Amino acid sequence: MLTPLTEALILLAGSVLLVTLTRRLSLPTSIAYLVLGVALGPHAIGVLSDSGTTRLLAELGVAFLLFTLGLEFSLPRMLAMRREVFGLGSAQVIATASVFAVLGHRLGIRWLVAVVLGGAVAMSSTALLLQQLTERAELNRTHGRLAFSMLLFQDLAFVPFLALASALIAGQDRLPLSGSLAAALGAALAIVAVLAAGRWLLRPLFHEIAHSRLRELFTLAVLLVVLSSAWVSHIAGLSFALGAFLSGMMLAETEYRHQIEAVIRPFRDLLLGLFFISVGMLLDMRLLTRPSELAIVLAMLLTLVILKAGIGALVTRPFTTTDFKALRTGIVIAIGGEFGVALCTILLQARMVPEALGEPLLVAIVLSMVLSPLILNNNKRVARLLLREHGPVRTASEREEAATHEIALREHVILCGFGRVGQNVARVLEAQGFEYIALDLDPARIGAARQAGDPVIFGDSSDEQLLRQAGLPTASVLVISFSDPATSVGILRSVRRLRPELPVLVRTADDSRIKELQDAGATDVVPETFEASLMLVSHVLMLLHVPVPRVVRALEAIRADRYAVLRNIVRRGDARPVDELAEHREELKSVVVPPGAWAVGRSLGELRGRGVEVTFTGVRRHGILGREPAADTVLRDGDIVVIYGQPEELERAESVMLAG
Repeated sequence: MLTPLTEALILLAGSVLLVTLTRRLSLPTSIAYLVLGVALGPHAIGVLSDSGTTRLLAELGVAFLLFTLGLEFSLPRMLAMRREVFGLGSAQVIATASVFAVLGHRLGIRWLVAVVLGGAVAMSSTALLLQQLTERAELNRTHGRLAFSMLLFQDLAFVPFLALASALIAGQDRLPLSGSLAAALGAALAIVAVLAAGRWLLRPLFHEIAHSRLRELFTLAVLLVVLSSAWVSHIAGLSFALGAFLSGMMLAETEYRHQIEAVIRPFRDLLLGLFFISVGMLLDMRLLTRPSELAIVLAMLLTLVILKAGIGALVTRPFTTTDFKALRTGIVIAIGGEFGVALCTILLQARMVPEALGEPLLVAIVLSMVLSPLILNNNKRVARLLLREHGPVRTASEREEAATHEIALREHVILCGFGRVGQNVARVLEAQGFEYIALDLDPARIGAARQAGDPVIFGDSSDEQLLRQAGLPTASVLVISFSDPATSVGILRSVRRLRPELPVLVRTADDSRIKELQDAGATDVVPETFEASLMLVSHVLMLLHVPVPRVVRALEAIRADRYAVLRNIVRRGDARPVDELAEHREELKSVVVPPGAWAVGRSLGELRGRGVEVTFTGVRRHGILGREPAADTVLRDGDIVVIYGQPEELERAESVMLAG
């Protein structure tokens, strides 16, 4: 019998090994966790046990995932998607459950039990689908948005299926009306409670906590919000994930959204990995070693995936413009889900389903989840193959990559880091007619920048191969805008190995490590704190009528003396590091206009008339970006509107575009 510490060490060692391997093979990390769960689970080596604590932590991982997703879907966006959530979602659940209920009844299962089994098959894995769609940047595409709508409704539909299963186990032949109404009322009250708390309590709470500047207090508050909203949802009979999603959706309308996401990400990734491991542990490998039972499992797996994909495509077709998008949505939604596993397990334990049918079905559902990365990664290819269609010669992403490659062949500036400073430099270069290529490691920032038409490449700026790809041999200047000197030193060393003579400008917070940066190869180092002081000094001197040449000489002398005169300062008694939760930050944001949004068919001038005060920097339509759109530009379904402004103004603009 292994101790809990030994189990944890084996789990960590296996995770590090397999995650590293899958990353080297350019595969999703979820595959590593699924394989680890299969190998170490009770049906294989048996190192890990399927305990209640493990299942709880795994469910919290899904809750954290839905919370971070809720941060991207504000309440106005959800209101704009209500047709897809309740119309398409209900159609998918009802149609899929009905078809599989009929099949179950034909195999000798009584009707109500067959309905519960049909509901189990209709469920899809929220965690697996959302992670894969996010990693593939498909969540905001048409098929990703529609699949997400179905997943939301499935979370709601699980409650009546679970109630029906409980009633059948209790010996009742139908779901009591009073129990059904009580469950629905409890669920509605839970949703109202979470939404009300989010709207009237969370913003002032986080406002106070942010101004305390205590990072640990901010982290504790975020965890409290996620877990308490998940708990309220669970008490009402709903899933942990739904309550967490609603609270995230409420916090999406605050200016603290990005910091909250950064705080919650480590908890989410660790617990979500545990969820995938727990799914792998459910796979009973013994059923796959006997030929006759293996044939039954594979037949059920093919039936489940093919029928779910077909039904999903059929019910999606009225909500899309092409068969291709409908079929992609059906393929994405075709895998099984954790709620389906729960319903099947309940019926099997109550002996309401013959083991000869129930156990292979359970394994088929789990196996579809294990194979989900393979299914999702090839959804476009399979849809094209089935429809015998040929895709466009170049996708929008491929066109952007080709344009970036063309810039890399000409004289240009390389920007290492595309945060606020890097973007400011880029805007000035653009205005002066100079081309640039930016490198950054933030996927969300990269996605927004590429949608805005900026030539940005994802990757580590110190990677020599990436620097070559960004056109280092033809670059005129390289600018490092990262605030961390250690990061800048690593980039400088890589650049100097490839191009010793290239001018390199480096940004730093102060001059404490100027010598180190210069030794590493920096042509010039710009300490932003001191330079801001010098700008103020120059303005003050000119207001005092000091001649401009004298002002310039004074500033040059201070720089030549390495800012010595600026170092003699007296700190405040309560001085702390720069507040990373600062509210007043201007930033770029892309808003996808979904079907049913208020802005569809309306002009940007009409948005201005509703109090929108952001800058509209571009509108992307059919992969083509139009910069600085005119006020009479009319928005259409599927447009990506690029806006710029402070967080509160951006949220206000998105709210107006989606809900009016």
